[in-house]
Parts: sequence; C-alpha cells; structure tokens
Amino acid sequence: MPSLRHQRVRELLKRQIGEVLRREIQPDAAGLITVNDVGLAGDLKSATVFIGVVGKPEQQKKAMAVLLRERARIQTLVAREVVLKYMPRLRFVLDESIERGNRVLAIMEELKLPEAELEGEAEP
Repeated sequence: MPSLRHQRVRELLKRQIGEVLRREIQPDAAGLITVNDVGLAGDLKSATVFIGVVGKPEQQKKAMAVLLRERARIQTLVAREVVLKYMPRLRFVLDESIERGNRVLAIMEELKLPEAELEGEAEP
C-alpha cells in the first residue's frame, strides 16, 4: 500500500498537470483533455499520466501527439508550481478505461432488454 506521502504527491501532480493542460492546450484543436490518474514510481522520479480525451478519435490522436511533443515544457511548468526534490519525468498514456466501462454498460443494457421483452410477453 502506498504511503501517505506517495498518495499526496500523486494527487498534487494530478491537480497541477490538469491545471497546466487546461491553461496551455486549447480544446478546439486537440479535444478536451482530462487527467484521469497519475501512477507514480516508488522513488518518485517517474510518473505515468493517464489522459482522457473527450472528442473524436482524430482529436485523441492529435492530443497525444501534442502531449508527446510538449512533454518537456509541460513538465517544466508543473515543476514551477510543485515543490519537490526531484520532479518526476512525465509519461503520457491514453486512458481508455471510461470508454471500456461505457461499452460494458451498453452490453449489459442490451442483455437486459430481451429479458424485459420476454417477461412482458409472458404476462398476458
């Protein structure tokens, strides 16, 4: 289980990265970028930032390209606001867990629909 300090640093990074992305990257070009989670290494020297992009698949690709291109600048801007001995090296990953969850919920709804239709036919 991560220590309290580890959890606090994760939340701090999540909040500050989200704020920097909101300020620096325009949503019209790359879609709306959200920070879903931050995975932090035990030594606090590297962080995986799980990104969600609201928009079309083309906007998701464009957002990831922008994040990869601007990674160093984003890391520098976050380092100015977060006081740590070592600023973790950021790595951006597209997080598709929300889309997978929505797909699972849609499948579950489809499975419930035929059962409801069968129950409705059996009652009269």
